[in-house]
Amino acid sequence: MIDHATGGTATPDGTALHQLHRGLRDEASSEPEAAHTGPVTKETQIIAIYGKGGIGKSFTLANLSYMMAQQGKKILLIGCDPKSDTTSLLFGGKACPTIIDVSSRKKLAGEAVRIEDVCFKRDGVFAMELGGPEVGRGCGGRGIIHGFETLEKLGFHDWGFDFVLLDFLGDVVCGGFGLPIARDMCQKVIVVGSNDLQSLYVANNVCNAVEYFRKLGGNVGVAGMVINKDDGTGEAKKFAEAANIPVLATVPAHEDIRRKSANYEIIGFPGGQWGDLFAELATNVAEAPPRRPKPLTQDGLLALFDAKDTGRDFVLEPATMLDMCGKEEIVKPSLEVVYDAAV
Repeated sequence: MIDHATGGTATPDGTALHQLHRGLRDEASSEPEAAHTGPVTKETQIIAIYGKGGIGKSFTLANLSYMMAQQGKKILLIGCDPKSDTTSLLFGGKACPTIIDVSSRKKLAGEAVRIEDVCFKRDGVFAMELGGPEVGRGCGGRGIIHGFETLEKLGFHDWGFDFVLLDFLGDVVCGGFGLPIARDMCQKVIVVGSNDLQSLYVANNVCNAVEYFRKLGGNVGVAGMVINKDDGTGEAKKFAEAANIPVLATVPAHEDIRRKSANYEIIGFPGGQWGDLFAELATNVAEAPPRRPKPLTQDGLLALFDAKDTGRDFVLEPATMLDMCGKEEIVKPSLEVVYDAAV
């Protein structure tokens, strides 16, 4: 009798089945292939940017996209944060209608969403916001999924942009915000962080997600890190080195940058005070290959900082029943039946 699973002859003792199981176990235990380190060859580069809320993702992306457009690239910036503030700096503080809101209104009116309803432009940068539900009225991650479904209906894959930049918050770990990594919707990821533990914790979580899906057969890699609000203490740089990802640019903690960002001013333009910085970032983002990161452990993250700043030397002290109830725990005999081992 022929065993179609193995192509060999099945024997009564199940040798062929055993060989099949052994082959499957060997395949499952083998290490996945190394991350692609050559140049990205797909015509449109789709790049997802992650970082802790308030770390400066939107600031970085607005100036990066503007500089890329001035360099002659066709750029699409998509805000994927439920706060819908990604494009505010690009449009001088004005909020553009979100895909979620427009889609809801059009559906009630029995009309189809058109590109001019949700996409707006400035000096060569095309931008839109996916949006999200009102607080307490739905899942932000599901809103992201719905937004991308709408983009596909509008012909997203036929638009022919050089770069599509996706702005994601990194604090939330639900599936919708991990969509580009989980479903290979982008080629590479960029993390934005600073010299503080919380922003590096989020950056490390993103590296963990990339590594997790690499082991499942995914292809997304981390292109590098943008250090924002750099005060020169060096923790973010040490994190990048430990995680095996390059630093694409370092934006200093400068009063001029803070003030102009607060006033919704673009600073990433040729000839400006900060033009060279964002020109270098634009080049590095375009050329950096996706890498397979090496996420740090929690202790590894803490080790980047001085122990007196993080409390790294603290020793966990277990609570007792006396602490909880004011009395000692009474240990009662177990009623479990324990059988003697068979002889």
